[in-house]
Amino acid sequence: MRKKRFALLMAVMLVMVGAFPASSFAVGGIELYTPYTGIAVTPGESINYSFEVMNETAEIQQVSIEVANLPEQWSYELISGGWQLHELAIKPNEFTDFSINVDVPLEVEKGTYSFDVIARNRSGVVETLPVQIDVTEEGTFRTELTSEQPNMEGHADSTFTYKVTLRNRTAEEQRYALKANAPEGWGVSFQVDGENVTSVTAESNATKDFDVVVTPPPEVEAGDYSIPISASTNSTNAEVNLETVITGNYAMEVSTPSGKLSEDITAGREKTIQLAVTNTGSVPINDVKLSAQQPVDWTVTFAQDTIPVIEPGQTETVQTTIQASKDAIAGDYIVSIEANGAGTAGKADFRMQVETSLLWGWIGVLIIACVLAGIYYMMRKYGRR
Repeated sequence: MRKKRFALLMAVMLVMVGAFPASSFAVGGIELYTPYTGIAVTPGESINYSFEVMNETAEIQQVSIEVANLPEQWSYELISGGWQLHELAIKPNEFTDFSINVDVPLEVEKGTYSFDVIARNRSGVVETLPVQIDVTEEGTFRTELTSEQPNMEGHADSTFTYKVTLRNRTAEEQRYALKANAPEGWGVSFQVDGENVTSVTAESNATKDFDVVVTPPPEVEAGDYSIPISASTNSTNAEVNLETVITGNYAMEVSTPSGKLSEDITAGREKTIQLAVTNTGSVPINDVKLSAQQPVDWTVTFAQDTIPVIEPGQTETVQTTIQASKDAIAGDYIVSIEANGAGTAGKADFRMQVETSLLWGWIGVLIIACVLAGIYYMMRKYGRR
């Protein structure tokens, strides 16, 4: 009977052992895991590691987390659930997440660096996971100034806007003075959010974007122009070279073939002049439209009010008719004629001197003659009395 009871007890124990793995009964079994055991970075970057710490026992484990052997000047932060972390409580046969933020310093040599993440429970069991970081370039303690599009092309009357990015790769916030070394006569302004500025502020290892607005002088010749831009403080500075390519300039002149800008005209009569429109620039001018401003009751008409194109250095003549008002009195009048083309305009003021009509002159002579004749008649008739 006793033998049967002993055999039954042994059978029950064997079944229980088979139902529960040996690891469930282990004392202090913990394990660390991260997929990022080797990362390549550049100086000044921040790395966020995700970790899991697993409790492989049948009891709740209180596990402390620490980082060891981190290189000097490097910093880190342990976080779990949005809180800074020192210790975790982990349920049996479960795991808990946490993360480590590692800041790579700006001043660091190129090479391979490593540190250890250590999990330790209250029973003294320690789990160590080594992590490796490859710094791919030599670190700097400097300022960088860059532009994605440092070269622009356009006509002389264009305005060029460059997007420039400043990166502060120093350990402190910096206030940078902005300067431009443009050719004489060029206009350069710095803008942030559409407002003109002379300086910008950038936090440590942060970037600051601003615009550089460049305006060439009207008389600039075609060619390549270099515009160095600098951002500087007492301790650091950086430069970027912007390039403006001027393909040509627009310029137009309105006159007459002889250059004469004055004419005599009789009130109520017309005067025809040859208008000369000259392209004095270095690029073609398209769709040149003619218009006039004249005194009241005067009219100005053009044989053609639009010139399709004027090539550089070429002159187009247009017959222009000016008619004076019939009520115009003798004197000088100004008629302004303007030519407007793509990107430019030209204007000329014509001085029109109005003369009285000959008919009125003869009428005046006739009236005087009649008056004189009347006086003579009166003297003959009544003079003897």
